[in-house]
Amino acid sequence: MKRFNLSNIRRQAHEPSGKALLLLVWLIVALMMPNVVLAFTEGHTPWSAAAGVILPLGLYLLTLLFTRRISLVALALLPILALCAVQIVLLYLYGNSTIAVDMFTNIMTTNTTESSELLGGLMPIILLVGLLYAPLLYMIVRQTGSRCYTLTEKARRGALFTGGLLTIVGVQLLLPARMVAGESVVREEIFPANAIHNLDIALRNKQMVRDYRHTSATFDHEAERTAEILQREIYILVIGESSRAANWSLYGYPRTTNPRLSQRKDICLFRNVTTQSNTTHKSVPMMLTSVGADEYEALFQRKGIADIFKSVGFRTCFISTQSPQGAMVDNLAAECDEVIYIGAPSHDEQLLQMVERIVESDSEEDLLFVLHCYGSHFRYNRRYPRDVAHFTPDDAMAVNATNIEALRNSYDNSIIYTDRLLDSIIGYLANLGDCTAMLYCSDHGEDLFDDERGMFLHASPKVTYYQLHVPCLAWFSEEYCTLYPDKVTMARRHRWSPATTAAIFHTLTEIASIRSRYIDPRQSLVSAGFDEAAPRLYLNDHNEALPLDQRIGITDLDQREFLLHGIIID
Repeated sequence: MKRFNLSNIRRQAHEPSGKALLLLVWLIVALMMPNVVLAFTEGHTPWSAAAGVILPLGLYLLTLLFTRRISLVALALLPILALCAVQIVLLYLYGNSTIAVDMFTNIMTTNTTESSELLGGLMPIILLVGLLYAPLLYMIVRQTGSRCYTLTEKARRGALFTGGLLTIVGVQLLLPARMVAGESVVREEIFPANAIHNLDIALRNKQMVRDYRHTSATFDHEAERTAEILQREIYILVIGESSRAANWSLYGYPRTTNPRLSQRKDICLFRNVTTQSNTTHKSVPMMLTSVGADEYEALFQRKGIADIFKSVGFRTCFISTQSPQGAMVDNLAAECDEVIYIGAPSHDEQLLQMVERIVESDSEEDLLFVLHCYGSHFRYNRRYPRDVAHFTPDDAMAVNATNIEALRNSYDNSIIYTDRLLDSIIGYLANLGDCTAMLYCSDHGEDLFDDERGMFLHASPKVTYYQLHVPCLAWFSEEYCTLYPDKVTMARRHRWSPATTAAIFHTLTEIASIRSRYIDPRQSLVSAGFDEAAPRLYLNDHNEALPLDQRIGITDLDQREFLLHGIIID
């Protein structure tokens, strides 16, 4: 028998066949790492978990050994390797979940500034992925240029046999897995098939966004005013970003993050509002249109809040401290008479400066402003000027639980800055002497390593209380209160009413006394007809409208937090 000592192993490792074998092993490790981790994190049935490892492993072996030159097949698998790299980063970030539709959409619509800020915070895992994949890519490129890097025939036959056997076993495991999880088990529970399926959905959604101007061209709100007053009317909708109610002192947070608004007696705080989506690219468009989670496809046929206000004589302005992102928000913003993207680097108080400039340039027209904030979007310490850095240290760079103190400090500072912005807007409107009102709501919340799940940021396929419960408030000028006392009374009456961000469009249009068949008083927080019994719906990753329960990932931990804030989720 041939003796295999250390020197023999070293010699064989430097031979072309040994290097080809090393490439095969490295490829298998890189390709299978997400599958192995997902088998433990996703809570699938044992059949699905086993099939999710064994079947892809068998197929990868058969595919890589399709020809003698592994590197040629490896080149064709580079897109799959890219998916694996992204999946590893997301597992680090969220702790579970396959690359979701919304995550693909976020990648396609996130601007350069946001991307660089997030990637900078994920540097540890980025470096780890680089150490895993960079040498692998080097080996693929080097071996592709030479015909000598092939496995021995014996090794190739053995690997092919193993791959075929694993594939057969994996297919057999699919039978009981399908009996439990349904026929969609492959495209929903086995990586990378589920990631590819989600990418296809994201690309189709992206195309619908591109086609919006054509598909909504003939839409008409058929709107009219139900009241005519002599005073000028100015209404401001402020859309917050990633701000969660759990960190507002107005909602019981022990830190003082609302030092100004908490001193006001003239705001109406809606305490029981949840978002329809934990992603900006879906939540904000649903806030700006009459489309709810249960009719999401209609989003691409209906025009938005700017169109309905323009149709009844308002001049409309969209101002954002963010940048255009190629998302649906851009289409709805473009319907305004004036669109201003301030972009980064900027702070949200510049929004008010733009409002003041526009108001002072025209003292006649009724005005609607939609202000899209950067709010509490990561990185949090870049969202406010240094004079707002009340909680320190606030200079965390890396995204991990060891930096939780600095991350939470910077996040809370961003809430303090939002508090200052909203108080300043209210003060400015109050001094105008016109009929004015302001409505504020955040698009979704944020996770901050709050419990043993170790979740951070938002847009995760499995949502949490912290991403769902959002701050929402309204303010009305004295002139407005005098003209529309019943609406103000209704707003105060509905402070604890269960609502979602679907209420924003219907509430703001009724504040402005606009009537249309697309405006539903049952969803308006200033209407006596508000329906408190209506089910609260959430739009999941595959655009399915589901009630707030376990089907969207809510756990007992989330139920406990809701109850602590006086909210009952059925």
